[in-house]
Amino acid sequence: MTIRERLERQEYLLLAPYATRSAESDGRAVPITPCDLRTDFQRDRDRIIHCKSFRRLKFKTQVFLSPEGDHYRTRLTHTLEVAQVARTIARALRLNEDLTEAIALGHDLGHTPYGHIGERTLDSLLPEGFRHNEQSLRVVERLENNGSGLNLTQEVRDGILTHSGKKLPSTPEAECVRRADRIAYLNHDLDDALRSGLLRDSDIPSEFLNVLGHTHGERINTMISDVVSASEGLPHLYMSPAIQEATDGLREFMFSRVYRNGWRDPEEARCDYVLRHLFEYYCEHPGEMPEEFVMIGYQDGTERSVCDFLSCMTDRYATRKFTTLFAPSSFPAF
Repeated sequence: MTIRERLERQEYLLLAPYATRSAESDGRAVPITPCDLRTDFQRDRDRIIHCKSFRRLKFKTQVFLSPEGDHYRTRLTHTLEVAQVARTIARALRLNEDLTEAIALGHDLGHTPYGHIGERTLDSLLPEGFRHNEQSLRVVERLENNGSGLNLTQEVRDGILTHSGKKLPSTPEAECVRRADRIAYLNHDLDDALRSGLLRDSDIPSEFLNVLGHTHGERINTMISDVVSASEGLPHLYMSPAIQEATDGLREFMFSRVYRNGWRDPEEARCDYVLRHLFEYYCEHPGEMPEEFVMIGYQDGTERSVCDFLSCMTDRYATRKFTTLFAPSSFPAF
C-alpha cells in the first residue's frame, strides 16, 4: 500500500459521510499517473502554490493602494488568511482539509491589479464582462503553464469558480472557502481601515460589536465558531440567524464606509486611467504582449487576450508598463 492509498483510506475512516473523498474525485481534464505520496487534492494544492499567478498575489492590492505601512493586507496575505479560516472550519466539521486548502489558495488567482478597482475597469472594457472568480478559473485552466493550465481536479476548479457569485458550490469544502472568504475580508479590511485612520473604533455600530465581539480576534472567533456549531452534522454550511444578521450588517457598513464612500476616488480614477490606456495600447499592438498572450489572441480574440494580460499584472508592473509606454523618458534642455 502506498502512502497515498493509506491517506485515502484514512479519509474514509475519519471524514464526515458527506465530505469529499480524494479517491472519489471526478478527476482531471487530462488524466495523470497517481502519486505514491500525495492525494489528488494535495497535488492540486502544490500546483497552485508553485504557479506564477500565486507568487504575483503578493504585489496585488487588497483594499489599500500602495500603503505606507508594512502591515496592510495584500491579495496574497488575504489568500493565506482565507486558507487558515477555511481549514479551521473544515477540520472542525471533519471535511477534506486538502481540498479546502487547494480551493482557498487558488480562489483569487485571477484578480486584477489595483484590486476591485481593476476588476470594474476590465468588466467595462471586455464585451462579455469580467469577473475575478471566472478569471481565476481561466488562469488554472487556460493561462498557466504557457497555455496548458494546471490540470486541476474538477472539485478544485468548481470551488474556485463558486467562491463568489451566484453559482453555488458543489462540495461542502467549497462552501467552507466561500464562507471563509467573507469572514476573512470583512475582518482584515476592518482592521486595515482602523490602522489607516479611515475608521475609528467608535465608528463601528455597537449593535454589531455587541454580537460579534469588540476586538479583531473576538469577531473572527465568533464567526468561525458559529459556522461550526450551526453546521455540525449537516451537509451544508450555515450561520445562526443572529450572527448572520450581524455579519451582513457589518458588511453593509464596510461597503458604505470603506469600499464605496469615495475616500480614494482620485486614486481609483488614476488606476482606471492606467488600465484603460494599457488596454487600448495592447489592442492596437497585440504583438508586443508576451508570446503566450499573443497565441491566446489568435484563438480567443484580441480583447480577451489583452484582458488576460492586464489581469495577470501586479500593481507595480501595470504602473511601470504605463510609465514606460506613455511617460517621456527625458525632457529637452531649454
